[in-house]
Amino acid sequence: MNRSLRSFVFIGSQKLALNCLKTVKNNLIKYIRYNIYLVVLIGFSNSYSGSYEDFFRAVQTDNAQTVKDLLERGFDGNVADPSGQPAIILAIKAPAPKVLVQLLDWSKTDVEARNRVDESALMLAALAGQLELVKKLVDKGADVNKPGWAPLHYAATRGHLEVMDYLLENHAYIDASSPNESTPLMMAALYGTPSAVKLLLEAGADPNIKNALGLTAIDFALRDNRKEAADIIAAFIRGQGGKAKW
Repeated sequence: MNRSLRSFVFIGSQKLALNCLKTVKNNLIKYIRYNIYLVVLIGFSNSYSGSYEDFFRAVQTDNAQTVKDLLERGFDGNVADPSGQPAIILAIKAPAPKVLVQLLDWSKTDVEARNRVDESALMLAALAGQLELVKKLVDKGADVNKPGWAPLHYAATRGHLEVMDYLLENHAYIDASSPNESTPLMMAALYGTPSAVKLLLEAGADPNIKNALGLTAIDFALRDNRKEAADIIAAFIRGQGGKAKW
């Protein structure tokens, strides 16, 4: 082999070796980066898992400071617990009034978060008759006319007159139709109070609407032997020139 050929082979070998070294170096860097990312990811996952448990433990025990600290550290306060209950709904049910204040003060709180049966925070506040909470939720954009079961259905079910008045003042549809086409008046007649029935009728509720089973509000009252509610509805229908079956 002559000198020029040996030089060519030597130079080629050097280039090949350098390329191999570069390849090994690049692969090593990728491997190190991957392992760093993996460690960070595992650490983040463990941290989030711990935060998740701490957060819902704090909600259940009304530990407002822990909730505040977690929110300030970037924890998502809109997540749902394992049973599908968003924190704001869980705080109403618990009850956890101090945590509720924190959640309402947090700018990112989704007041329209729903649980697995499509209940909103406003619906549960209406059911509990918590007028001040109802007002705060409405001020933050809660939907007064949520499709399906609406807050007015829930308020009428327990006969919470002040809440019903407030919802109606804020343009709640008085004859809101539930998934089975029942109205707030029907809920008031079956579960609520005579005063709630009277309030809805005087506010313009239609006692002649039938639900998916063909039942009217007076039918709801009669099926549970609620004579006073049935009498109020019947008198109202007669006063409108109609014919009541009671």
